[in-house]
Amino acid sequence: MKTYASFSKQEMLDELLRVKSLYREYGDLHLSLDLTRGKPSPEQLDLSNGLLCPDLDDGFLLDGVDVRNYGVLGGLPSTRKLFADILQVKPDNIFVGGNASLQLMYDLIAKAYTHGLKNSKRPWSQEKTIKFLCPSPGYDRHFHLSLSFNMELIPVALEKDGPNMEQIRELVAAPSVKGIWCVPKFSNPEGITYSEAVCLELARLRPAAPDFALMWDNAYCIHSVFEDESIPNILELCRENGNEDMPYMFMSTSKVTFAGNGIAVFASSEGNVDYIKRLTGYQTIGYSKVNEYLHVKFLKDRENAVKHMQKHAAILRPKFEAVLSRLEKEIAPLDIAHWSKPNGGYFISFYAMPHTAARIVELCNKVGLKLTPAGATYPYNTDPYDSNIRIAPSYPSLKDVELATDVLCVCIRYATLEKLLS
Repeated sequence: MKTYASFSKQEMLDELLRVKSLYREYGDLHLSLDLTRGKPSPEQLDLSNGLLCPDLDDGFLLDGVDVRNYGVLGGLPSTRKLFADILQVKPDNIFVGGNASLQLMYDLIAKAYTHGLKNSKRPWSQEKTIKFLCPSPGYDRHFHLSLSFNMELIPVALEKDGPNMEQIRELVAAPSVKGIWCVPKFSNPEGITYSEAVCLELARLRPAAPDFALMWDNAYCIHSVFEDESIPNILELCRENGNEDMPYMFMSTSKVTFAGNGIAVFASSEGNVDYIKRLTGYQTIGYSKVNEYLHVKFLKDRENAVKHMQKHAAILRPKFEAVLSRLEKEIAPLDIAHWSKPNGGYFISFYAMPHTAARIVELCNKVGLKLTPAGATYPYNTDPYDSNIRIAPSYPSLKDVELATDVLCVCIRYATLEKLLS
């Protein structure tokens, strides 16, 4: 197959007519396909049905506590031990919250605004300007969370081994820069894992803001699909480099057990955990210990949790392979795009020819394939090159993923030819 760059103008016109004909055929099918969000599929959720049918011979007692009653804010000892094992930190570093890590992130920022963090000079609401660093492309919900507090978002280039550290070191010299969003393993949407060197450089930062927050969203810590990858313990790295209070690590079981009824935790210094626990005591007497009880009985320990995630991987792997193989067959020979080939996580990050991503999404929508809006993976929904599209193959059936990718490939070729001929 020739590359599009080697086509004559007439060959491009002929190819566009052929692609338009394929496009109309998909339109005639009245499709309803969705690759927008990284939701677990029904088959993945079924893996955790055993969570709902525990052995109740212990009378709902865990650590000598009746989990049906009030109290134990911050998590039962067994729950903290389970998640400390999964995150490879100490139980005293763990705070167990509700069901969503995003809620814990929001809560932390909200507390920073109302009360300040442990090392804040004043509540963030009393600062003239709050800026947050946003490695991009990145997780859209992080950016929207920041914007809900009127933060100024500062894009930082995300490279193959993590965020551009030269940019970060320069930017954190400003006291108004209060933090950075990081997805360090199988990042959303790139699927990259931060290198040990980048993690060490982050741990050695000397921000001007004494309450700078390294928001370490370790959402995919045990979510390998092909091969596992490792990252250093950021809490330990920061402690060794005089930044014990800087990192806040988050995770949940939203893509481990049930997406709407999981367990969320954050890990940080003991001082940070105690400080946030005190403020949280004004909000709630305690989170759902019944849910903690069920998860401890079901997941048991890190080894068992990893085995459970291997079952998820067996369901996800064919879907990722379906997307990647079709892109490789239909798009790679044309030399018009590139994409990530992640070992884990939930997304494939696709880069179309500049200034065609929005058009590709539009074409897909018109024939019944929903994609995340172009630009969503950048602060302010603005991709400067209009190139990046996040592909989420987890939820649909394998058959639908295959069909959706076929549609996507036609739309990529359609939009690219239009651009080349314009």
